[in-house]
Amino acid sequence: MSNAVTNTLRRGPIVASLLIAAFVALLAQTLLNVALPSMMKDLNVNENTIQWLINGYMLVNGVLVPVSAFLISRFTTRNLFLLAAGFFALGTIICAFAPGFSLLLTGRLVQAVGAGILMPLMSIVFLTIFPVAERGKAMGLMGLAMICAPAIGPTLSGWVVEHHSWRVLFYIILPLSLIAFIFGAVSMKNVIKTSTPKFDVLGVIFSTLGFGGLLYGFSDAGSDGWGSTTVVTCLIVGTISLILFVWRELTAEKPLLELRVFKYSMFSLTTVINVIITMAMFSAMVLLPIFLQNIRGFSPLDSGLLLLPGAILMGIMSPVTGIIFDKIGGRWLAVIGLTITTITTYEFSHLTVDSTYSHLMLIYTLRMFGMSMLMMPIQTAGLNQLPRRLNAHGSAMSQTLRNVAGALGTALLVTIMTNTATSRAKDLVVSGKIDPKDAAAMADVTHHATVYGINFSFEIATWMTLIALVLAFFIRKTSPTEEPTVEKVA
Repeated sequence: MSNAVTNTLRRGPIVASLLIAAFVALLAQTLLNVALPSMMKDLNVNENTIQWLINGYMLVNGVLVPVSAFLISRFTTRNLFLLAAGFFALGTIICAFAPGFSLLLTGRLVQAVGAGILMPLMSIVFLTIFPVAERGKAMGLMGLAMICAPAIGPTLSGWVVEHHSWRVLFYIILPLSLIAFIFGAVSMKNVIKTSTPKFDVLGVIFSTLGFGGLLYGFSDAGSDGWGSTTVVTCLIVGTISLILFVWRELTAEKPLLELRVFKYSMFSLTTVINVIITMAMFSAMVLLPIFLQNIRGFSPLDSGLLLLPGAILMGIMSPVTGIIFDKIGGRWLAVIGLTITTITTYEFSHLTVDSTYSHLMLIYTLRMFGMSMLMMPIQTAGLNQLPRRLNAHGSAMSQTLRNVAGALGTALLVTIMTNTATSRAKDLVVSGKIDPKDAAAMADVTHHATVYGINFSFEIATWMTLIALVLAFFIRKTSPTEEPTVEKVA
């Protein structure tokens, strides 16, 4: 298949199929954040349990993305796309009609199987069908889907939860997921060469235990404390399993995830920066709604609306930064973006119980403007250095670490917030200035302690973004050692 034919006839429908499916998958991921409080009441579960609807989804993503490099090599593009979209639609059906929490969680995990295959598939198809000179623009389009969904999600979720049952969220996703499947069945073509790689069972076991153990340990530390037997055991098992996973992948003849992509310096650097950015971004997405609803008393809809302008601006900027990236590379985009992100994250570490709605909206919107210059340009700068044979592994590695960073970053920063707030509240009570029997005074202590905990978490996030900013100065423009060409696949 010639590049001219690819450009004029084939790319449009393929890109549209992937963008529609990715948009629906990411919308499903972000829809639940604002709805969790009402779901807790309806399903009669606590915060630690309900968060597995989010963390479980991200964990399955994190576990499945390494497998995606094998799947992309083994199955045709079209069949793998339909498998991913089919799993996602099936999971949505289970969620929509689940009578209780257990089946609802099952549905979410099935959804995550589809999304975990779909996102890396989209990256590798884009890298295959677009030449290096156009990759920034292409990844900007991909970023548009990845950003528009989180833009719509919280606001839509807030409105639905205020006026209807949370189940309506899944009734909205269901027809969209079926449309994505049908459109892909008609439009998707095979663009990636297939082979018959050996499946690394041990690699899957080690990666699942490693990422799963760490995530569960970080999550549970918020309620049981870092000294809990469960937390310590999970962190030890997770760490040992990840060490075994690295050993396995370096010694296996056909590794599940090719760790040798880290031999390429720019890929390694941009992956580290993206992991830090992802952890910092998720901190605001989780901590800010807690502050808005629990401290300032805003409704779920108002919370969603506050996040909307920033997400829309990020969506508008994504294709623009892609075009700029093609012209000047990623370094100065990253430096400017991270400077804005660091300053605005620092501003969020100075919240008070009287912080105004307009001030919070302005800071969050500016923060998202900074973020819009980061995610896709930095990832593309790293992937551009890899030879074509490592595209699938590089994309899978980048996606895996970002998913795991998002889940671990959320768990870690929420745990830091919870533990700091608890400690602060105890200090205030022990100081003797507060009467524990005075309900109004204790409520005030809880509010101030929670704000203190949120501010401390944002301080940690500020230092993280500052480290990323320093690293961004070392980004340079690269090109792959093998120029990719699109080949026709039967």
